Amino acid sequence: MNGKPLGIGMVGAGFIARFHVRSWQAIRGSDIVATASRSLQSARALGAYAEELGVGEDVSAYDDVAALVRDERVDAVWVLTPNHTRVDVIEAICAEVTAGRASLVGIAVEKPLGRNLAEARRVAEAVRRAGLLHGYLENQVYAPRLARARELMWARGAERSGSPYLARCTEEHSGPHARWFWDSEAQGGGVLNDLMCHSVEAGRFLLTPPGEDPAEWLRPVSVTATIASLRWGRDAYAQRLTDSYPGLQDYRSTPAEDYANATFTFVGGDGEPVIVEAMTSWGFVGAGMRLSFELLGPEYSMSANSLTGDATVFFSRDLRQSAGEDLLEKQNAEQGLMPVIADEPAAYGYTAENTHLTRMFAAGRQPAESLDSGVAVTELLMAAYYAAEHRTVVEWPVDLSDYVPAVARRAWHPRGTSGAGGQPAAGPGGPPAPGTASRTPASGVEEGR
Repeated sequence: MNGKPLGIGMVGAGFIARFHVRSWQAIRGSDIVATASRSLQSARALGAYAEELGVGEDVSAYDDVAALVRDERVDAVWVLTPNHTRVDVIEAICAEVTAGRASLVGIAVEKPLGRNLAEARRVAEAVRRAGLLHGYLENQVYAPRLARARELMWARGAERSGSPYLARCTEEHSGPHARWFWDSEAQGGGVLNDLMCHSVEAGRFLLTPPGEDPAEWLRPVSVTATIASLRWGRDAYAQRLTDSYPGLQDYRSTPAEDYANATFTFVGGDGEPVIVEAMTSWGFVGAGMRLSFELLGPEYSMSANSLTGDATVFFSRDLRQSAGEDLLEKQNAEQGLMPVIADEPAAYGYTAENTHLTRMFAAGRQPAESLDSGVAVTELLMAAYYAAEHRTVVEWPVDLSDYVPAVARRAWHPRGTSGAGGQPAAGPGGPPAPGTASRTPASGVEEGR
């Protein structure tokens, strides 16, 4: 880049964009130079926030993504828009590049890459055709507590007793910030699509030796899964969603899942079977968002939990306080004994992630966590949805190229049957209806577990 800072354009101005902007306070060699949003006011507000934090100067604001990428100061773009806009936004950016109207080095895309496998592949293919370097924004694999623990497990444990065999990864909180997350069609599902993308990739990361590509080290074998509507489908909580987001689907009859677990079996590069257990929930009510990780090997283990925090504080019942998220993300209380996470962008991996990506883009090198990683994760998520939807074991190889989960089609009605815990007796959502976009995988499905 001839010594000049890499110019970053942020596309999308919501909650996650502010997390990324905050992380730039610890990043050198790049500046935020432009923002874009469907709302010009939102784009300007994000640009002002970047200027306030000292991570951008004279930040340009746009309500047209094509105009942002044509900005001569923009060298790389971070795409942080809602899931249902992802394909259109990426293709608009890539069209400007291929037409020669924009000159970009790279593009980074937030998780999940698409609402389904077809969309994820479409995103990755558009970027490849445009000849851009690319990164998949999966912050958890950059989280210091996870990255350092993985190094130690492989260096001190695996080297002497053998590779690890089980990773357990969990992400839980009380529910998303914005309306579109709750809209199963716009989001592509519920908590499985929203959060399990993190847990699956964190599990693959832990089970793969440093320096190796998880896609090459781990060969997927099978997956079983469960999804359920546990909290937000109950009358009082469904009504809360209706009151908060007028026009949202009725969670009493057509919810998105607020609980999901899946067990993924792989064969490692050393020929040994390994397992990722992933669990996610929008029904956890605690101090705030809880991220927990475990890795087990023959003579070693590790565990990490975000709610251990950096400090704890106590506020008595006599202190009247307004609700906020100044202690940690998805904070649920202001009284009692509470954990504090001093630097959330660093603790959750955003700072290390953006440092790595900007350095790689500036050097003209391809980041390891690429859009190919995002495609692989999406395939694993779709297999988990299919396994849960049909109460079956999905085995690889499997063709999920045009499968769309019943939840995403608003065809999942768990409380309309007598199944326990939100699970219909005949299988969540039943089989795909004739003529729908949901397709039975061509192979790899063992029915009736």
